[in-house]
Amino acid sequence: MRTGSKVVCVDDKFPVEIMIYYTHLPIKGRIYTIRDVGVGVGIDGESGQIAVTLEEIGNPKSKVAPYMERGFKQERFQEIQEPEDVENFAEQPEEELV
Repeated sequence: MRTGSKVVCVDDKFPVEIMIYYTHLPIKGRIYTIRDVGVGVGIDGESGQIAVTLEEIGNPKSKVAPYMERGFKQERFQEIQEPEDVENFAEQPEEELV
């Protein structure tokens, strides 16, 4: 995945306590555009996960330096390579998206 990639959300199961950090979450089956890719911090405070931010979703920034916007685990998304794949993927039944 890279900046500008089109992706589809394949996992929108979030723990309830995550909502103290986020105002918007991705929805399974929806297509998004990667705004940025970087090293993120998990809910446990540990860094090292690959995280993405999305053009279509904005969230509050962390209160800890360097005050980055909170992203989502890259594993929650599947990259779509070609524009025609976007149309075909959106038409597939939900069980094929997993």
